[in-house]
Amino acid sequence: MRAAFALAALLGLSACTGSMPQAMGKAAPPVPPHHGVPECPANAGVMDGWDDRAPPRRIFGNTWYVGTCGITALLVTSPQGHVLIDGATEPAGPAIAANIEALGFKLADIEFILGSHEHSDHAGGLAYLQRDTGAPVLALATAAATLRRGATDRDDPQFGQLDAYPPVADVRIIADGQAVQLGDLKLVAHATPGHAPGSTSWTWRSCEGAHCANIAYADSLSAISNKQYRFGDHPGYAAAFRRSIDIVAALPCDILLTPHPLASDLFARLDGKASLIDPNACRRYADGARANFERRLQEEKNDTAP
Repeated sequence: MRAAFALAALLGLSACTGSMPQAMGKAAPPVPPHHGVPECPANAGVMDGWDDRAPPRRIFGNTWYVGTCGITALLVTSPQGHVLIDGATEPAGPAIAANIEALGFKLADIEFILGSHEHSDHAGGLAYLQRDTGAPVLALATAAATLRRGATDRDDPQFGQLDAYPPVADVRIIADGQAVQLGDLKLVAHATPGHAPGSTSWTWRSCEGAHCANIAYADSLSAISNKQYRFGDHPGYAAAFRRSIDIVAALPCDILLTPHPLASDLFARLDGKASLIDPNACRRYADGARANFERRLQEEKNDTAP
C-alpha cells in the first residue's frame, strides 16, 4: 500500500543554518547521457524541444532533472519513495519514464505525482506516467477538475488555444499550504494562480552531505491569453495574479527551478556557466513577471482608449 501523504499547514521550509560555501554555487556533477541521448541544442529557445528527451542529470542532492529539452520534469527521491513533478507533453511521457530508469530509479517507487499547472505542455504526459507508476496525481481543486477532463475551460485565460490531453484517472485534491510528505521529505504546495487557474508552486529542502538548500519550483508567471481575454475585465483574477507574484517573490528559494528550464537558465547553471545557488532568483523572477503583467494591463487599457 502506498504511503499516505501528510497534509500540514506548512507555508515554507526553514533555511539551512550556517553560511553556504562558495562551492555550492557551482554545478552539481552531471549524470552522463544514457542510451545515446544527445545534449539539447545550445541555441534552442524557450519554445523549442518540448517533446525531445534531455539527458537526465542531478540538479542538487535528491533532486533530478528528468524532463525534455524544453519542458521541466523533476524527480525528488527519498528512502521512503520518490515524487515526480510534472509530465511535460503527451509525447514526452515515455521519455520521462526512460530518464527515471536511466538514472537507476524504479518507476514503481514513485509514490506521488505533482504538477505545476494544468496545461497540455506540462500535464500531457501525466496519464501515461500515472499508468506506468501507479502513483496518484495530487493537485489543487481547480487544477484537478481540468486534469480529470484533459481540457481547460473558459476560466482559463488561454481557453481555446491549448491542446486537449489524455484525462488523468486518479487525481486527489490537496490544499494551498499543505505538504506532501515521505519520511523526512516534505514538498509544500503554494497556490499561485494567474498563468493558469490551478497554478501551483512547490518548495522543498535538499541536501548534499552537510550542505542544504531550499529549492523552489516556481510556476510560470506569464500573462498569456487568447485574443478575447482581458485580465482587466476580471479584477478578482488580476488581484489573485498579483498575489501569486508576491508569493513567488517570498518563497524560500536558494535554487530556482521553472516549468520551462530556459526561463530560469537551468541548463547554463547546471553546466557551470552561472551560479546554481542564488537566494535572490525567485525575487528577480517575480519582479520580471510583475513588470510584464502591469505592462499587459496597461496595453489593455490603451486598446480601449478613445
